[in-house]
Amino acid sequence: MSLPDLFLPDLSLPDPLIRIADSWSVALQQRARRNAMVALTACTQRRAEREDVEAFLAARAEARRTESVSLHA
Repeated sequence: MSLPDLFLPDLSLPDPLIRIADSWSVALQQRARRNAMVALTACTQRRAEREDVEAFLAARAEARRTESVSLHA
């Protein structure tokens, strides 16, 4: 044992504590990934709905323009 070793505390953690900390961090990361996937799915669904509504309104506007032109012709 060298002189510096005499003054350093033993910082090693017991195995069960290390396993608990490791499993906690893994579980936390998995939960974060799951939350991100759920959020992305919700955003994708909203974007698809907006695109559907936009296409519907564009088609209605075009139909009204066509009606208006045929009535005035």
